Amino acid sequence: MTGVEDMITLLNRELGLFLRPEDAGAPLEALPGWDSLLLFRLVAVLEEEAGRPLPVAEVVTAGTLAEIHALAVGL
Repeated sequence: MTGVEDMITLLNRELGLFLRPEDAGAPLEALPGWDSLLLFRLVAVLEEEAGRPLPVAEVVTAGTLAEIHALAVGL
């Protein structure tokens, strides 16, 4: 996974979402069906993809998918 578009494709496939690249900058709570359970499922998918744990405390305070992507790729 390199770009945020790759992450969105991964999340759509693994979590059954229908996100678009432009959703990366939207507030998480504005995304259809977004809730805390989905956030933790997202963390599990990204950790599997990255092959390492993510900083969960930072992920749960992230406001957008773009911010989560930055954490996932270590930016």
